[in-house]
Amino acid sequence: MTASAAPDQIRTLGRSLMDAFGAGWASGQVDQLMSVFAPGAIFLETPFSPPASGIDAIRAYWAETPYHQTEVTFAAGEIYSAGPWFSTEFTCVFRRRRSGEWVDARGAIFCETDGAQITEMRMYWHRWNGGQETSKP
Repeated sequence: MTASAAPDQIRTLGRSLMDAFGAGWASGQVDQLMSVFAPGAIFLETPFSPPASGIDAIRAYWAETPYHQTEVTFAAGEIYSAGPWFSTEFTCVFRRRRSGEWVDARGAIFCETDGAQITEMRMYWHRWNGGQETSKP
């Protein structure tokens, strides 16, 4: 599959990649989560975050997640595609291991692909912590 793939092919690829990404996040399996990224991928946690460039930098971002989050559920919505890009809304709910507080994160993910893996992922999201708005994980 190339960047000129039909929109339905990109939607199918996007669904597969988001399902693997979400399953890895929910189960704390960083290797599964990382399997969706191309070696030279770029990851932006928020529009104001510095980009994590390359697989090692992206892994460093996600490596601590299983130690801080438990009882994670992740769901991605309908996949929308344009050229090599796809996007989806997502919901991720988890409990903080240290405090026991529930966190409800919702937002959108925008991804560019090389036809097999994600070469760029941008997340735009907001998080509610224990019923109170928060800006820290």
